[in-house]
Amino acid sequence: MITSLSNPLVRRVSLLNKKASLRKEEGLFVVEGRRFAEEIPADRLEQAFASEAFLETEEGASLARRLRAETVSEAVMEKMSDTRTPQGILALVRMQETPPEAWGPGPLLLLERVQDPGNLGTIFRIAEAAGAGGIILDEETADPYSPKVLRSTMGGIFRVPFRTVPRIGDEVKRLQREGVRVYAAHLQGSSEFDRVTYPPRCAFLLGNEGSGLTDEVSALADERVRIPMEGRAESLNVAVAGALLLYEAYRQRRNG
Repeated sequence: MITSLSNPLVRRVSLLNKKASLRKEEGLFVVEGRRFAEEIPADRLEQAFASEAFLETEEGASLARRLRAETVSEAVMEKMSDTRTPQGILALVRMQETPPEAWGPGPLLLLERVQDPGNLGTIFRIAEAAGAGGIILDEETADPYSPKVLRSTMGGIFRVPFRTVPRIGDEVKRLQREGVRVYAAHLQGSSEFDRVTYPPRCAFLLGNEGSGLTDEVSALADERVRIPMEGRAESLNVAVAGALLLYEAYRQRRNG
């Protein structure tokens, strides 16, 4: 059992929670809680840790055995955890992003500079619920492996295909060469989003919370669509906008 707060492994886990550069360097990220632990793909589990209190229930002990979790003291678990009230189990998981040939059949989401972790996590949940084929993020978008994003995904990080690319504009061009029609969510869109018929192979571009898409990327889209708004609202939350677009495409698929 690990009881020392100065144990190098304890420090490593704590730093992986805090530093995106270290996560990228090691190809590992930290997940916490029973729900996440139950969903870790077996071939991606690096190492798991469970507190003494977590092992006191048969359900907790069974999960810890399945993950071959190392027992740690309550103080050590608090040191490794990113939350104020640790759930008693966490794990190191190997990163794995989705190659283009493994996307699902639904629409893709392309994210440019979406920086709020809560928004990104919510987008993962929406993408799963609305049957999106996957998510492509640029490097200026929030780190999908950060603790705040992971908590917001509610486990969707393991179920939604995604990958990060240096420049979203290059990805738009690649998709268009492959016959994917790309729509940009834009305040000055020429068409209202629910008046457009979306083809089976399509993608939606979503931009930064404060400034939207850059002009350069917006200009690459095959069509710009807008979400009509009343009152004095100037824009919608990026996750809400993504939900409206994905669910409109989903509605059209369901209705044939």
